[in-house]
Amino acid sequence: MRSTSFGPAVFLVGGLAGLLAVAQQSPPAPTAPPPRFVVVLDAAHGGDDTGGRLGDNQLEKAFTLALSVRLRSLLGARGIQVVTTRESDAAVDSSKRAEIANHAAAQACLVLHASASGSGVHLFSSSLAPAQPVRFPAWRTAQAAWVTRSLALAGSLNSTLLRAGMNVTLGRTALPALDSMTCPAVAVEVAPELGPDKKVTAALDDPGYQARVASTLAAALVAWRAEGHP
Repeated sequence: MRSTSFGPAVFLVGGLAGLLAVAQQSPPAPTAPPPRFVVVLDAAHGGDDTGGRLGDNQLEKAFTLALSVRLRSLLGARGIQVVTTRESDAAVDSSKRAEIANHAAAQACLVLHASASGSGVHLFSSSLAPAQPVRFPAWRTAQAAWVTRSLALAGSLNSTLLRAGMNVTLGRTALPALDSMTCPAVAVEVAPELGPDKKVTAALDDPGYQARVASTLAAALVAWRAEGHP
C-alpha cells in the first residue's frame, strides 16, 4: 500500500488554528491611563476670619466651605481629582493656600468667595501683568506667568455660566493667595441672583441656588478639561 503525506499536513493546519484561537482569546493590550487632571478649591476665610456677613445668620466663611464641599463631590463623580485648602472652619493664611495649590500642580484653581452685593457670579483674574516664566518666580507675583491661562479659564467659566442663564461679571483683582499661585487661577465670588427689577430672585441661603451654582461651576471645569488642558 502506498503511504501518503496527509497526516503531517493536517497536524500543521490544526496547530496553526490552535495558535490563532489562543491569540484571539488573549486579553487586549492595556491602554494608557487618562491624563492627570487636578482642580484646587480654595474656600476663602475660616476660623477667626469670618469674611463678610451675607445675611442675618450666614457668614462668608461658612458659605465658601459648603460650596467647596459640594463642588468636590460633583467633580469627584466626574473623575476629576480635587485638592482643597481647608476641610473645616479653620484659619489658613494666604501663603499656605498658595503653597497647597502650587504643590498640587493643578490644571485649575478656584478661590471661592461670596458677597451680599452684586448679582450672580463674579469672576476675577489676577491684576498682575503677564510675564514670561522664570525658574525662581517671586512669591507674591508668581501668578504673572500664568495670567494668560487664567484669563482663558475665566473665559471658559464665563461661557458655561452664561449658557446656564446666570449673570456673570468679569474683572481683575489683587489677592495675595491668587497672586502667588502657579496654576490657571480664578477667584469666584457668588452673589445673590437679581431680576431685571434688581430685586433678589435667589438668595445666597437658597439651597436650590447653591446647588445650581455648584453644578454649573462643575460643568464649566469639565468643559475646561475637554478643551485640552491636561
